[in-house]
Amino acid sequence: MPDEAHLVCAFSYRQLGNMSLFYGDTRCALSNRERFLKPLDIDYRDLVCARQIHSDGIWHVTEQDKGRGALRFEDSLANTDALITDAKNLPLAIFTADCLSVFLFDPVKPAIGLVHAGWQGSREHITLKTVQRMQELFQTNPATLRLSFGPAIGACCYEVSQEFSAYFTDGLVKRNNRFYLDLLAVCEKELLGSGVRKDNLRVSSICPSCHNDKFFSYRKEGKACGRIMSVMMLR
Repeated sequence: MPDEAHLVCAFSYRQLGNMSLFYGDTRCALSNRERFLKPLDIDYRDLVCARQIHSDGIWHVTEQDKGRGALRFEDSLANTDALITDAKNLPLAIFTADCLSVFLFDPVKPAIGLVHAGWQGSREHITLKTVQRMQELFQTNPATLRLSFGPAIGACCYEVSQEFSAYFTDGLVKRNNRFYLDLLAVCEKELLGSGVRKDNLRVSSICPSCHNDKFFSYRKEGKACGRIMSVMMLR
């Protein structure tokens, strides 16, 4: 993501600990959040968090949402997998362990969006719908929208069943009679088709399963694994 004076955009690493208040060992999650966010000049108590359910739910975050899910998982925004706002000093957060995080920045409005996109959300076109929602609310022009992808499991490791060919016309890779899903390719093609310019799209190639020493991976560790945090905020 471009280095903008009025934009905070980051994701955590495994060494900073589990950031989730629901998954994995949550005992130090609040102190982990504080340690991660303090150098970014973000108060961890101001976080706006989604109760992610692998849906296409999008929440327009306003000042009254400040702190939702910051201290208790139960207070997170329900049935939500994407957050958008044009308000300043409202830090948006999502949590992943293999799923794709997508950072969206409209420098004209300005406005931001943060998306949690696993295979189910991608099947429901959540990233594309987030762009469309930003167009509706903020008059965002996809041609000037800047996007970046966080760490996500790649086609190198993400083996899926053959039935996924009914869900995705792109992004499936076949090797040795097995199918693998490339979430980044699915998302990238959809975004470019919506009018996003390729030179405004930064694609990470960091696979948490390949780099499990640096990131949590649900595929590699199972249900008890922790989560990294992706965070975004306008100043």
